[in-house]
Parts: sequence; structure tokens; C-alpha cells
Amino acid sequence: MQNVKIVLASSSPRRRELLGIFGLPFDCVPAVGEEKTEGYASCEALTEGLARQKALEVAAKADGDTVVIGSDTLVELDGAKLGKPRDEEDAFRMLRALSGRTHRVCTGLCCVRGAAVLSGVEITEVVFRELSDGEIRAYIASGEPMDKAGAYGIQGKASLFVEGIRGDYFTVMGLPLCRLGTMLKELGVELL
Repeated sequence: MQNVKIVLASSSPRRRELLGIFGLPFDCVPAVGEEKTEGYASCEALTEGLARQKALEVAAKADGDTVVIGSDTLVELDGAKLGKPRDEEDAFRMLRALSGRTHRVCTGLCCVRGAAVLSGVEITEVVFRELSDGEIRAYIASGEPMDKAGAYGIQGKASLFVEGIRGDYFTVMGLPLCRLGTMLKELGVELL
């Protein structure tokens, strides 16, 4: 691979795992600035904007040949944006609302190398089966939903809730790999 340093502007274990698939060395440097969420009219605009904020913040401290990857994920149901739950009751409320419904997962992605800034958003529809209150409570008791947008992780125990998806599975996990590969290639980084 080229002599390019890659930095993931995230502390998400799922994003680290996904980027690690390619066997390339990278560092994790989470953005620490306050997220500015005002002025975004849609879930798509908000996640793309937050991904840009993260990537640009970290890139401002990096050298010009470093590629910084920022990402942000939200779940959207009936126009309402569902981030990470505040507590177990918030998680219950979210999962009860998602039960038996189709929702959208929006993941914004931004890659920065020097003056080049590429960003976009991927959207995947996820269909949940009907969930009983007991199933929701048992899932919450596992601790798994507490650090995830929409209070679930598709790659974990919540896979039992998912009847189907339309779109990129990795978008739901928080790092749309196909889109990322295209952006990195445009910035001169080949993943294969």
C-alpha cells in the first residue's frame, strides 16, 4: 500500500472491526469537539454533517498525507431521529416503536486528505418483526443496546429481530464499506 497514514475519527469498536477487515494499519483518534446539530433538515443531512465535523476536526491536527475517516449513524422512524438511548427506559421506548415496523438507518461518511474532502450518506431500510415486551427487556438486560443508535446492533443479539434489510448491511453497523472503498480510491488509497 501507499505510504499513507489512515486515521479513523471514532472510538466505535464496530467501526474499528470493519475497517480492520482490510488488514491495513490505522489509528483511532476520536473527535472530541461538541457536535453541532442545528440547521440540518433531515437525517441524511445531519449524519453527513456530523461525519464531516468529526473528520475535519481530526484532520486539522494531522499532516496533509493522512487520510481521516469520519462517520455518524442515526436511526429514523416516521421522521424522528433515534440516536443512542439515554437509559434503559429510553431504549425500551425506541425498541417498542421499532417493533413490527420498517425504519431507516442513515450513516454519514466523510474522508479527508489534505484539501480534498469527500462526503456522502448511505441509507438502509431495516424491517423488524413484532417484539414482545419480554424480548425487549431481555435484550436491554444484555447491555448491548446502550451504545447504539436506535438501541440495537444488527450484528449482535438484535439480529433475532431483523426480518430483512434493503441496502448496505454495513451502513447499519456504522461504516458503509462499499462507499468508503470508493471514496478512499478517489483519494489514492486502494483497499485491495
